[in-house]
Amino acid sequence: MPAALRHVLEMIRFSHTLFALPFALWAALMAWTAASPAGRQIGFRWIHLAGILVCMVFARSAAMAFNRIADRRLDAANPRTRNRHLPAGLLSVRSVVAFTIVCSAGFVAGTLLFWPNPLPIGLSLPVLAFLLGYSYAKRFTMLAHFWLGAALMLAPICAWVALRGELVLTEPADLVPPVLLGLAVLLWVAGFDIIYACQDVDFDVEAKLHSVPARLGVPVALRLAAGCHAGMIAALAALPLLAPQLPFGTVYWCGIAAVAILLVYEHAIVQPDDLSRVNVAFFHVNWIVSVVLLGIAAIELLR
Repeated sequence: MPAALRHVLEMIRFSHTLFALPFALWAALMAWTAASPAGRQIGFRWIHLAGILVCMVFARSAAMAFNRIADRRLDAANPRTRNRHLPAGLLSVRSVVAFTIVCSAGFVAGTLLFWPNPLPIGLSLPVLAFLLGYSYAKRFTMLAHFWLGAALMLAPICAWVALRGELVLTEPADLVPPVLLGLAVLLWVAGFDIIYACQDVDFDVEAKLHSVPARLGVPVALRLAAGCHAGMIAALAALPLLAPQLPFGTVYWCGIAAVAILLVYEHAIVQPDDLSRVNVAFFHVNWIVSVVLLGIAAIELLR
Protein backbone atom coordinates (compact mmCIF):
# COMPACT_ATOMS: atom_id res chain seq x y z
CA MET A 1 0.00 0.00 0.00
CA PRO A 2 1.42 3.45 -0.89
CA ALA A 3 2.66 5.25 2.20
CA ALA A 4 0.42 8.30 1.65
CA LEU A 5 -2.73 6.16 1.39
CA ARG A 6 -1.72 4.19 4.47
CA HIS A 7 -1.20 7.43 6.41
CA VAL A 8 -4.61 8.75 5.31
CA LEU A 9 -6.39 5.56 6.40
CA GLU A 10 -4.53 5.65 9.71
CA MET A 11 -5.40 9.33 10.19
CA ILE A 12 -9.14 8.76 9.75
CA ARG A 13 -9.00 5.44 11.60
CA PHE A 14 -10.82 3.79 8.74
CA SER A 15 -11.22 0.53 10.67
CA HIS A 16 -13.38 2.36 13.22
CA THR A 17 -16.08 2.85 10.60
CA LEU A 18 -17.50 -0.20 12.37
CA PHE A 19 -18.60 2.06 15.22
CA ALA A 20 -21.44 3.63 13.21
CA LEU A 21 -21.95 1.37 10.18
CA PRO A 22 -23.66 -1.47 12.11
CA PHE A 23 -26.39 0.91 13.26
CA ALA A 24 -27.06 2.14 9.73
CA LEU A 25 -27.30 -1.49 8.60
CA TRP A 26 -29.57 -2.31 11.56
CA ALA A 27 -31.90 0.52 10.55
CA ALA A 28 -31.80 -0.72 6.96
CA LEU A 29 -32.77 -4.23 8.07
CA MET A 30 -35.71 -2.80 10.00
CA ALA A 31 -36.71 -0.62 7.03
CA TRP A 32 -36.67 -3.58 4.66
CA THR A 33 -38.56 -5.99 6.92
CA ALA A 34 -40.97 -3.93 9.05
CA ALA A 35 -44.34 -2.68 7.90
CA SER A 36 -45.25 0.96 8.46
CA PRO A 37 -47.99 1.87 10.99
CA ALA A 38 -50.45 1.68 8.07
CA GLY A 39 -49.15 -1.73 7.00
CA ARG A 40 -47.03 -0.66 4.01
CA GLN A 41 -43.66 -2.26 3.24
CA ILE A 42 -40.71 -1.61 0.95
CA GLY A 43 -38.51 -4.10 -0.86
CA PHE A 44 -34.80 -4.78 -0.67
CA ARG A 45 -32.63 -3.39 -3.48
CA TRP A 46 -28.90 -3.97 -3.85
CA ILE A 47 -28.34 -0.41 -5.05
CA HIS A 48 -29.76 0.89 -1.79
CA LEU A 49 -27.37 -1.27 0.22
CA ALA A 50 -24.53 0.09 -1.89
CA GLY A 51 -25.81 3.61 -1.24
CA ILE A 52 -25.73 3.10 2.52
CA LEU A 53 -22.17 1.74 2.42
CA VAL A 54 -20.92 4.49 0.10
CA CYS A 55 -22.54 7.31 2.07
CA MET A 56 -21.39 5.96 5.44
CA VAL A 57 -17.76 5.52 4.38
CA PHE A 58 -17.51 8.89 2.64
CA ALA A 59 -19.35 10.83 5.37
CA ARG A 60 -17.27 9.41 8.18
CA SER A 61 -14.03 9.84 6.26
CA ALA A 62 -14.84 13.48 5.48
CA ALA A 63 -15.76 14.18 9.11
CA MET A 64 -12.62 12.55 10.52
CA ALA A 65 -10.32 14.28 8.05
CA PHE A 66 -11.93 17.66 8.71
CA ASN A 67 -11.58 17.07 12.44
CA ARG A 68 -7.86 16.51 12.03
CA ILE A 69 -7.58 19.76 10.04
CA ALA A 70 -9.56 21.76 12.59
CA ASP A 71 -7.61 20.32 15.54
CA ARG A 72 -4.11 20.24 14.05
CA ARG A 73 -2.77 23.05 16.27
CA LEU A 74 -4.42 21.65 19.38
CA ASP A 75 -3.09 18.20 18.52
CA ALA A 76 0.41 19.64 18.17
CA ALA A 77 0.20 21.19 21.64
CA ASN A 78 -1.24 18.09 23.34
CA PRO A 79 1.43 15.55 24.39
CA ARG A 80 -1.00 12.68 23.75
CA THR A 81 -1.76 13.70 20.16
CA ARG A 82 1.34 15.54 18.95
CA ASN A 83 2.42 12.50 16.90
CA ARG A 84 -0.74 12.46 14.80
CA HIS A 85 -0.20 12.71 11.08
CA LEU A 86 -0.63 16.46 10.54
CA PRO A 87 1.36 17.70 13.58
CA ALA A 88 4.08 15.15 12.81
CA GLY A 89 4.28 16.24 9.16
CA LEU A 90 3.41 12.81 7.77
CA LEU A 91 0.63 14.43 5.74
CA SER A 92 0.26 17.97 4.47
CA VAL A 93 -2.72 20.16 5.25
CA ARG A 94 -3.30 20.61 1.52
CA SER A 95 -3.54 16.86 0.93
CA VAL A 96 -5.96 16.36 3.83
CA VAL A 97 -8.11 19.27 2.63
CA ALA A 98 -8.23 17.69 -0.82
CA PHE A 99 -9.15 14.34 0.72
CA THR A 100 -11.94 15.99 2.73
CA ILE A 101 -13.36 17.67 -0.37
CA VAL A 102 -13.29 14.41 -2.34
CA CYS A 103 -15.01 12.48 0.46
CA SER A 104 -17.62 15.21 0.91
CA ALA A 105 -18.39 15.14 -2.80
CA GLY A 106 -18.51 11.35 -2.69
CA PHE A 107 -21.05 11.47 0.13
CA VAL A 108 -23.32 13.90 -1.72
CA ALA A 109 -23.00 11.92 -4.96
CA GLY A 110 -23.71 8.68 -3.09
CA THR A 111 -27.15 9.94 -2.08
CA LEU A 112 -28.16 9.79 -5.76
CA LEU A 113 -28.19 6.00 -5.44
CA PHE A 114 -31.50 6.39 -3.60
CA TRP A 115 -33.16 8.34 -6.42
CA PRO A 116 -36.08 8.89 -7.10
CA ASN A 117 -36.32 9.50 -3.34
CA PRO A 118 -35.40 13.24 -3.22
CA LEU A 119 -34.82 13.43 0.54
CA PRO A 120 -31.23 12.07 0.66
CA ILE A 121 -29.83 14.51 -1.88
CA GLY A 122 -31.87 17.38 -0.41
CA LEU A 123 -30.63 16.70 3.12
CA SER A 124 -27.06 15.78 2.22
CA LEU A 125 -25.53 19.25 2.66
CA PRO A 126 -27.23 20.03 6.01
CA VAL A 127 -26.20 16.61 7.30
CA LEU A 128 -22.62 17.12 6.11
CA ALA A 129 -22.50 20.57 7.72
CA PHE A 130 -23.67 19.08 11.04
CA LEU A 131 -21.04 16.34 10.86
CA LEU A 132 -18.21 18.77 10.11
CA GLY A 133 -19.46 21.31 12.65
CA TYR A 134 -18.74 18.92 15.50
CA SER A 135 -15.03 19.61 15.08
CA TYR A 136 -15.47 23.09 16.58
CA ALA A 137 -17.97 22.22 19.30
CA LYS A 138 -15.50 21.74 22.15
CA ARG A 139 -14.34 25.31 21.68
CA PHE A 140 -17.62 26.67 23.04
CA THR A 141 -19.70 23.94 24.77
CA MET A 142 -19.14 20.94 26.98
CA LEU A 143 -22.04 19.33 25.12
CA ALA A 144 -19.58 18.48 22.34
CA HIS A 145 -19.79 14.83 23.40
CA PHE A 146 -23.51 14.86 22.71
CA TRP A 147 -22.95 16.64 19.39
CA LEU A 148 -20.72 13.72 18.39
CA GLY A 149 -23.41 11.34 19.57
CA ALA A 150 -26.02 13.20 17.53
CA ALA A 151 -23.74 13.00 14.48
CA LEU A 152 -23.62 9.21 14.74
CA MET A 153 -27.33 9.17 15.60
CA LEU A 154 -27.90 10.37 12.05
CA ALA A 155 -26.57 7.07 10.68
CA PRO A 156 -29.68 4.96 11.42
CA ILE A 157 -32.11 7.84 10.88
CA CYS A 158 -30.63 8.81 7.51
CA ALA A 159 -30.52 5.19 6.36
CA TRP A 160 -34.20 4.83 7.26
CA VAL A 161 -35.21 8.05 5.50
CA ALA A 162 -33.19 7.11 2.42
CA LEU A 163 -35.03 3.80 2.15
CA ARG A 164 -38.52 4.86 3.23
CA GLY A 165 -38.73 8.50 2.19
CA GLU A 166 -42.30 8.42 0.94
CA LEU A 167 -43.53 6.54 4.02
CA VAL A 168 -41.77 9.01 6.33
CA LEU A 169 -43.53 11.91 4.63
CA THR A 170 -47.00 10.35 4.67
CA GLU A 171 -46.72 8.50 8.00
CA PRO A 172 -44.51 10.41 10.48
CA ALA A 173 -45.03 7.67 13.08
CA ASP A 174 -42.95 5.45 10.80
CA LEU A 175 -39.87 7.24 12.22
CA VAL A 176 -40.30 5.75 15.70
CA PRO A 177 -37.92 2.77 15.22
CA PRO A 178 -34.93 4.69 13.81
CA VAL A 179 -35.36 7.55 16.30
CA LEU A 180 -35.25 5.12 19.24
CA LEU A 181 -32.25 3.37 17.74
CA GLY A 182 -30.65 6.75 17.07
CA LEU A 183 -31.25 7.84 20.66
CA ALA A 184 -29.47 4.70 21.84
CA VAL A 185 -26.54 5.53 19.56
CA LEU A 186 -26.42 9.15 20.78
CA LEU A 187 -26.22 8.10 24.42
CA TRP A 188 -23.75 5.30 23.73
CA VAL A 189 -21.37 7.56 21.80
CA ALA A 190 -21.67 10.48 24.24
CA GLY A 191 -20.91 8.11 27.11
CA PHE A 192 -17.77 6.60 25.64
CA ASP A 193 -16.58 9.97 24.32
CA ILE A 194 -16.82 11.40 27.83
CA ILE A 195 -14.69 8.49 29.06
CA TYR A 196 -12.17 9.08 26.27
CA ALA A 197 -12.00 12.81 27.07
CA CYS A 198 -10.89 12.04 30.63
CA GLN A 199 -7.40 11.42 29.24
CA ASP A 200 -7.11 15.07 28.21
CA VAL A 201 -8.65 16.75 31.23
CA ASP A 202 -5.49 18.68 32.20
CA PHE A 203 -4.81 19.81 28.64
CA ASP A 204 -8.44 20.83 28.10
CA VAL A 205 -8.38 22.97 31.24
CA GLU A 206 -5.11 24.61 30.22
CA ALA A 207 -6.27 25.21 26.63
CA LYS A 208 -9.68 26.46 27.81
CA LEU A 209 -11.48 23.74 25.86
CA HIS A 210 -14.92 22.64 26.94
CA SER A 211 -15.47 19.04 27.94
CA VAL A 212 -17.41 17.32 30.67
CA PRO A 213 -14.26 16.11 32.50
CA ALA A 214 -12.69 19.58 32.29
CA ARG A 215 -15.83 21.29 33.56
CA LEU A 216 -17.10 18.78 36.14
CA GLY A 217 -14.05 16.68 37.00
CA VAL A 218 -13.23 13.09 36.12
CA PRO A 219 -15.30 11.34 38.86
CA VAL A 220 -18.50 13.20 37.91
CA ALA A 221 -17.74 12.70 34.21
CA LEU A 222 -17.48 8.95 34.64
CA ARG A 223 -20.77 8.87 36.53
CA LEU A 224 -22.42 10.88 33.76
CA ALA A 225 -21.00 8.47 31.17
CA ALA A 226 -22.47 5.57 33.12
CA GLY A 227 -25.82 7.36 33.13
CA CYS A 228 -25.63 7.78 29.36
CA HIS A 229 -25.00 4.08 28.91
CA ALA A 230 -27.88 3.20 31.20
CA GLY A 231 -30.03 5.43 29.01
CA MET A 232 -28.76 3.58 25.93
CA ILE A 233 -29.95 0.26 27.34
CA ALA A 234 -33.31 1.84 28.19
CA ALA A 235 -33.71 3.12 24.62
CA LEU A 236 -32.85 -0.30 23.18
CA ALA A 237 -35.34 -1.92 25.56
CA ALA A 238 -38.03 0.55 24.45
CA LEU A 239 -37.55 -0.30 20.77
CA PRO A 240 -39.60 -3.52 20.65
CA LEU A 241 -42.13 -2.08 23.10
CA LEU A 242 -42.86 1.08 21.09
CA ALA A 243 -42.43 -0.56 17.69
CA PRO A 244 -44.28 -3.87 18.07
CA GLN A 245 -44.22 -4.44 14.31
CA LEU A 246 -40.56 -5.46 14.71
CA PRO A 247 -40.09 -9.20 15.40
CA PHE A 248 -37.72 -8.84 18.34
CA GLY A 249 -37.86 -11.72 20.79
CA THR A 250 -35.63 -13.78 23.09
CA VAL A 251 -32.44 -13.36 21.06
CA TYR A 252 -32.84 -9.59 21.13
CA TRP A 253 -33.33 -9.43 24.88
CA CYS A 254 -30.37 -11.76 25.49
CA GLY A 255 -28.26 -9.55 23.25
CA ILE A 256 -29.26 -6.41 25.12
CA ALA A 257 -28.32 -8.12 28.39
CA ALA A 258 -24.92 -9.02 26.91
CA VAL A 259 -24.36 -5.43 25.83
CA ALA A 260 -25.29 -4.21 29.31
CA ILE A 261 -22.67 -6.54 30.76
CA LEU A 262 -20.07 -5.24 28.31
CA LEU A 263 -20.84 -1.67 29.33
CA VAL A 264 -20.56 -2.53 33.01
CA TYR A 265 -17.14 -4.03 32.23
CA GLU A 266 -16.19 -0.88 30.31
CA HIS A 267 -16.89 1.26 33.36
CA ALA A 268 -15.26 -1.20 35.75
CA ILE A 269 -11.88 -0.94 34.01
CA VAL A 270 -11.82 2.86 33.97
CA GLN A 271 -11.52 4.56 37.35
CA PRO A 272 -10.93 8.24 38.26
CA ASP A 273 -7.46 7.37 39.58
CA ASP A 274 -6.61 4.87 36.83
CA LEU A 275 -7.22 5.87 33.21
CA SER A 276 -4.62 3.49 31.79
CA ARG A 277 -7.26 1.26 30.17
CA VAL A 278 -9.31 3.96 28.48
CA ASN A 279 -8.21 2.80 25.04
CA VAL A 280 -9.35 -0.76 25.80
CA ALA A 281 -12.74 0.57 26.85
CA PHE A 282 -13.01 2.98 23.92
CA PHE A 283 -11.82 0.86 21.00
CA HIS A 284 -12.20 -2.79 21.90
CA VAL A 285 -15.32 -2.92 24.04
CA ASN A 286 -17.30 -0.51 21.88
CA TRP A 287 -16.34 -2.33 18.69
CA ILE A 288 -17.74 -5.52 20.22
CA VAL A 289 -20.91 -3.70 21.32
CA SER A 290 -21.69 -2.44 17.82
CA VAL A 291 -21.05 -5.82 16.17
CA VAL A 292 -23.09 -7.72 18.79
CA LEU A 293 -26.04 -5.37 18.30
CA LEU A 294 -25.97 -5.78 14.51
CA GLY A 295 -25.70 -9.53 14.94
CA ILE A 296 -28.76 -9.87 17.15
CA ALA A 297 -30.74 -7.54 14.90
CA ALA A 298 -29.85 -9.62 11.84
CA ILE A 299 -30.78 -12.87 13.60
CA GLU A 300 -34.16 -11.55 14.66
CA LEU A 301 -35.08 -9.68 11.48
CA LEU A 302 -33.87 -12.18 8.88
CA ARG A 303 -35.08 -15.46 10.34
